[in-house]
Amino acid sequence: MTNGHYPLFAAPNGVATRWATAENPLGQKGKGGAANAGRKGAACIENLAPGDSYTLAEAKGSSGVVRRIWITISDRIPKILRGLRLDFYWDGASRPAVSVPLGDFFGHVLGRMVKFQSALLSSPEARSFNCYIPMPFRKGMKITVTNESDQKLGALYHEISYTLGDPLDDDAMYFHACWRREARTTMQKDFHILPKVEGRGRFLASMLGVIANTELYFQSWWGEGEVKVYLDGDKELPTLCGTGTEDYIGTGWGQGVYDHLYQGCHFAIPEKLWYGFYRQHVPDPIYFAKDIRVVIQQIGCWDPRSKANLYHAETPIYRAGPGLKKVNLSKAAKAKPHGLYERKDDDWSSCAYFYLDRPENDLPALAPPARRIEKL
Repeated sequence: MTNGHYPLFAAPNGVATRWATAENPLGQKGKGGAANAGRKGAACIENLAPGDSYTLAEAKGSSGVVRRIWITISDRIPKILRGLRLDFYWDGASRPAVSVPLGDFFGHVLGRMVKFQSALLSSPEARSFNCYIPMPFRKGMKITVTNESDQKLGALYHEISYTLGDPLDDDAMYFHACWRREARTTMQKDFHILPKVEGRGRFLASMLGVIANTELYFQSWWGEGEVKVYLDGDKELPTLCGTGTEDYIGTGWGQGVYDHLYQGCHFAIPEKLWYGFYRQHVPDPIYFAKDIRVVIQQIGCWDPRSKANLYHAETPIYRAGPGLKKVNLSKAAKAKPHGLYERKDDDWSSCAYFYLDRPENDLPALAPPARRIEKL
């Protein structure tokens, strides 16, 4: 087998297993567990002060595959979950392929820990961070963590499992991730889960967090927006277009809390309209040959016959569609019971996971910590 995939019963020649930990970040042979005479003397990185950066794992001069990343930290408040920055470098590249907040990358959106299980990411008891996304490299890799918060972190434990010497075909691609946030979305301007990326690759997954605007719209349903994937030169219209937000993650007619293998809504505070959800395109791949861009619309659903006070009287409601046509709510009460309307000023964040045929991308740098932590 090639590209790092082997039967469970095979032990491939020339492929070695390594674990990078706080004590042995280079995964050196015969160098694990040396501190304190082998009696657990250096199990974690201690006192990660603001501005400190540490190498979690590094390999040079060999091909290989990162296979599992496990982390746990002593403090899991929002400013730490969004203030710790992870950077992944492949093959000696000067720019990271991954530069993301630690919490969101592992599925803990909106600065909150949550228990969940999925094919690629998990947290068994909402106290840890697990990733099983395979990440190949040809010449080496480096994974670092930087504390960009204003608070010292007492301890960071980690174990990064990888193999060295894996034979990789020419079509083996590099893993990338992109985190974004718009604290106040703009009406009729789609939120970019993944801005335009050029190259050949595969869109692997999306992790999304939403704080819906209750100041304008109270408890009205916010999730009618369609996910759109622009592929290989698409301009005005995308090649791939879904049917709604909850539809994208495999449910319907709203969404409650569930965590399934490839899709889920693993976090929800319904009374505040805070939601976290994901889709992993493992059995249903999204390939691109030249470029890709992934967006989601901000559209809600309203019921003019509802007796619930869902909207402020002074809040204008605009029907979804061209021209921003204002709804007359008194007349709408006599119309059909449901309608779609354009939303604004919701708070959306996302982590997009994808493979690309090169170790670097041209995406903007990660937003500063103040913008990541705002309102959380």
